[in-house]
Amino acid sequence: MPEPPTRYRSPDEDSARWQGFPRRPGDIVISTRSKSGTTWVQMICALLVLRTPDLPAPLTELSPWLDWLVEPQEQVYARLAAQRHRRFIKTHTPLDGVPSDPRVHYVVVARHPLDMAVSLHHQGANLDRARVAELTGQPTAPDRDGPSVEQALVRWIDADPDPREELDSLPGVLWHLRDAWARRHRPNVHLVHYDDLRGDLSGQMHHLADRLGLDPPGPDLVEAATFDRMRARADRLAPDPAGVFKDRSAFFRSGRSGQGSALLDDAGRARYRARAAALAPPDLLAWLHRDR
Repeated sequence: MPEPPTRYRSPDEDSARWQGFPRRPGDIVISTRSKSGTTWVQMICALLVLRTPDLPAPLTELSPWLDWLVEPQEQVYARLAAQRHRRFIKTHTPLDGVPSDPRVHYVVVARHPLDMAVSLHHQGANLDRARVAELTGQPTAPDRDGPSVEQALVRWIDADPDPREELDSLPGVLWHLRDAWARRHRPNVHLVHYDDLRGDLSGQMHHLADRLGLDPPGPDLVEAATFDRMRARADRLAPDPAGVFKDRSAFFRSGRSGQGSALLDDAGRARYRARAAALAPPDLLAWLHRDR
């Protein structure tokens, strides 16, 4: 018998919510680490499934984050049960924490970990901590000056938590991707790289449509998935149904690649490479880093 899924929990999410979720043939599960292209690929799936740049509802309603504890489980289940179109569902849970179903497609999105860490740092500064505390029942963290982005990046590289407990750490990011990489030859598991979306959005959308058995996108759908168009529609596309961002447009901050490496000196880059090499196989790292 297959091993039961690993359970991942944090103060605001619990992967156990997947266990009772009734799946449908053709469901699309989008599994990513934070700030790695989640919203981008949700939007791409919305466009490929719904065939219009004018979405009928905010993206978070069309593609809910199933394991997020802020929204009651029964409410998320009911909204997804009412959807008549092919469903595309967000999770930050690695694939070993989600029930494996040959009828379901799993899309795992990867980004260079240093770029992801920089974006995560800036997102932290955009969070309304009082609102987060209100929603989670946790005490409000006092406002204080945090480390600079350069200092935070060095600390992030050196931190060594249990990857299953801190999934947005460097060990956690590579834990997530290592598991997906091992499944990449399965016909229903699809890996997408953030840099490929930046370099050839149309080609990547056509490729993903083919893998998912969907019609290829026209130019209007590709245009609707560009970073600038998405940032202009941040009010309907930013993943903020509970109002935890100070500025929704700041969620789409820059989307650039290479910014993390540029913040490090030679010693910092060498330290990162050594840490990554200890946490993931060379073929995964070659694909992930693109030899930058």
